[in-house]
Amino acid sequence: MAEVWIGQRRYATKKARQEAVQAVLGRYAIGQVVDQEEDGLLLRDLLDMHPDAADKAGPGVDHFRVIATPRGNHKGPEAVLVNGNRVAFSYQKCLEPPTHKQRVLAAMRTEIQPQVNTYFESRLNAHTFFSDETGQPLATDDTHVSYFRGPRFHDIAVQFAEEAGGWDAITLESETDRKLALFADRELAERWHAHHREHAVLGLLTSNENQRRPRV
Repeated sequence: MAEVWIGQRRYATKKARQEAVQAVLGRYAIGQVVDQEEDGLLLRDLLDMHPDAADKAGPGVDHFRVIATPRGNHKGPEAVLVNGNRVAFSYQKCLEPPTHKQRVLAAMRTEIQPQVNTYFESRLNAHTFFSDETGQPLATDDTHVSYFRGPRFHDIAVQFAEEAGGWDAITLESETDRKLALFADRELAERWHAHHREHAVLGLLTSNENQRRPRV
C-alpha cells in the first residue's frame, strides 16, 4: 500500500494520517488556540494541501484555533491570519487526492528547487546569511528561502500556467512515491525555469518568520 504524507510526515495508511489530524484537534477545546508547536506545524502543512490553499492562507497564517464544525458535531481547524481574519477549512478536503492543478504546482516547486538551493548557497558564501526581515544572523538548519519580498510563488506559477494555455496544458511524468513529478515537456520546463528566474524575488527568513508568511 502506498504511503501518504502531510508535509514531511509519512503515514502508512490514509486512516493513520486522518487519525493524526484528529488527534491534534482532540487535544484542544472548542475555541482554544493551538499552542503546541508541532501541532501548529502539522496544521500549516495540512492547509497547504487544501485545493484553495492560496486563498485560504491569504496574507499568511498567524496561528490556528479549534472550532466546532458547521453542524456542531465535530471539531475543525480555523486559521487566524496575520491581518486578524479567521478562515475555517475542512481537514477532510485537505486529505483528498490532489487535483491536477495541485500536482502541477508541486511539480513547479520541484523543477525550480535547484534555483532555490543556488540562492541559499550564494547567500551563505557571500556572508550575507541573515534574516531579510530582522537582520539577525541565521542558522543553516533554521532558514527558509521565502518569496515575501515579491510576488508569491503561487502568483508566479498562475501567470506561467495562463501563458502556457492553462493547467491542463501542463502534463507531468510518472510520479514518485512522494507524489513528486516533473514536467513531461522539457522545453516547457525550461520556459518555466526562465519565468521563475525573471519574476521570483527571493529572501531569507527564520523558520518562525516564514511560518507567518503565505506558503503557497
